[in-house]
Order: sequence, then C-alpha cells, then structure tokens
Amino acid sequence: MVREPRSHRKERPGAPPGFFEAEACGLRWLAEAEADGGTRIVRVLDVGEGFIDLEQVHVSGPTREAADELGRSLAATHRAGAPAFGSPPEGWEGPAWIGRQGQSNVPEPSWGRFYAEQRVRPFVHAAARVGHLDGRALSGLDDLCDRIASGEFDDDRPPARIHGDLWSGNVLWATGGACLIDPAAHGGHGLTDLAMLALFGAPGLERVLDSYAEAGALPNGWRDLIGLHQLHPLAVHAVSHGPSYAVELVAVAARYR
Repeated sequence: MVREPRSHRKERPGAPPGFFEAEACGLRWLAEAEADGGTRIVRVLDVGEGFIDLEQVHVSGPTREAADELGRSLAATHRAGAPAFGSPPEGWEGPAWIGRQGQSNVPEPSWGRFYAEQRVRPFVHAAARVGHLDGRALSGLDDLCDRIASGEFDDDRPPARIHGDLWSGNVLWATGGACLIDPAAHGGHGLTDLAMLALFGAPGLERVLDSYAEAGALPNGWRDLIGLHQLHPLAVHAVSHGPSYAVELVAVAARYR
C-alpha cells in the first residue's frame, strides 16, 4: 500500500534570508484565531533557510456550505485583530514579501497612510521604472495615493488580522472546509482579503462575500470600495506580469477620482 505523505516541503534555493521564517510566523499568527472560529490555517511542521515543511492538506473540492463557512470564519480571523495597520505577524520583525516581491510592514495609526505608502505607491513606482506605466498614469495614481494617505477613505474599523494574499490559489478546499496557505499576513483592512478573492475569482465567491458581510457587519456601500483594495495586487502584478495589469490598475483607480 502506498502511504500519502504527511507533510509537504516547499523549497526555494537562494531565497532571501527570512523568506520562509516570515511565512511561518504569518501562518502561526493567523492560526491563533482558529480557537475563536477563524479559518483553518495550514500547520507549520518545520522551517529553515530555504524551506518550510507544512502539513499535507487533503483537498476534496468546494461546496456551497464550505463557501458560506469561509466567509464567516474569515470574519472571525479578521476580528482577532492586530496592534496597528501594517503590524507584522507576532514574532517577526524582518522583511516582508508578497509572492517574491518585497514590501514593508511598518505599523501606522491609520489604514489610509499605511495602504498608500506601503502597499500601493511603492509598486506603482516600480511598475513605472520597468516601463509598464507611463508618466501620465503614474501622476494620476500618485494623486490618488495622496488622497488615500490623507484618510479620505478611512473608516472606524480597527486593524484586522488579514491573510494579505488571498487569491483563490491560496484557498485549499479541504475535507471539512477551506484551509488557507501562503499568506502575506499583517494588520490591515478586512476588505483587502475580500478584494483579492473578488479580483481573481473563487468558487462560491458570492456566498463567501455575503456570509462575510453578515458576520463582519459590513456597512452599506462596502462593495463600492472593493476596487480601492484591489489597487495593491494590481500594482504588484503590473510590476511582475506586464502592462495589461497596469491598464487594469489605471481603469480601477479611475473609479475613485
């Protein structure tokens, strides 16, 4: 009889120092919320330079019930909170990444300043440097970043404990419900995770969003802000995946001018 492996090793030779250690801290920090109904997070079994060992998750496929539960449990994970917007996961004070691109996690008292200066603007300028955004587009995006940083779009919701890279590929539909992997965890706004799911699509997306909105007591009009929270992943992809994402980035940004 062939036994299925009990662990899964991810390796990246030449990974920058702290790459997998940051991931491990993010996974453990998010997993703390499970005791209060948070979404299941893949278990870290071991971590070291250039590798991380994770529990083997047995995938069974999405169901309507699992989509509903993901929305409810994600709201509970977010309610676990963070010390500030931009706070790194507990136990980690080093560099941060989304995918293979570096980003910062420096605590800020307001979401707008954190989001504009540590998430959107750095990648917008990086996209311009590699030739994927022209000067006019860059100027318009800088103006929008100034408005975001001013607090124009802030609300009274406290910092949430977010996954930070919640596209559908990082949601495993396992036996018993969803299990999350590969975070860029930090203190942020809960809509950021929903916006990532909506940007790239996910099974049962509307059920996830509706159940989250109810469990998270989202105010009326929250869907109108989803695009604002998509600026970061679009800018990230504009750097790494080319001008087509830059075109979409500019189009989404135009909704908020």
